[in-house]
Amino acid sequence: MMTVGIKPVAKEEVPILQELAMKTFRETFEDNYTEEQLQTFFANQYDKAVLSAELDHSETEIDFLMVNNEPVGYLKVNWGNAQTERKLDDAFEIQRIYILKAYQGQGFGKMLLDYALEVAQDMDKSWVWLGVWEHNTQAQGFYAKYGFEKFSEHQFIISENQVDVDWLLRKKLK
Repeated sequence: MMTVGIKPVAKEEVPILQELAMKTFRETFEDNYTEEQLQTFFANQYDKAVLSAELDHSETEIDFLMVNNEPVGYLKVNWGNAQTERKLDDAFEIQRIYILKAYQGQGFGKMLLDYALEVAQDMDKSWVWLGVWEHNTQAQGFYAKYGFEKFSEHQFIISENQVDVDWLLRKKLK
């Protein structure tokens, strides 16, 4: 019998978070970037000091998706000043939802999204928003089923020679 749950990442689990973040990002996007670009992105975004600072921020929550007591995915959400963009008033950002490829297609993405939406509603936020790569039509379709609509775009920097465009999608909560 499989046990599944969501649990906050503890400070001492930052190395596990780092490893999971790099592996899930690589599995998702390795066909789109060179190894050098991936390593630059990892150094800038998934350095242990960066992840520790994110975990310490009072307006950020990072959670593991646990299957049989093993972390197989994670969720990062932000509100207030922790948001990567401030284009909506009273908003809640879903910054990252990543799941190991071996666990995709089993409803875990839906579980993490439902959890994030519940947290946003418990905080009585007016909007929830997220960024999704302009070429990731599968993710765009997933979020559209939840009522997310495109409202803007921003640059997503992979490396100095690779800047992508993310669509910003929003959903009204109240």
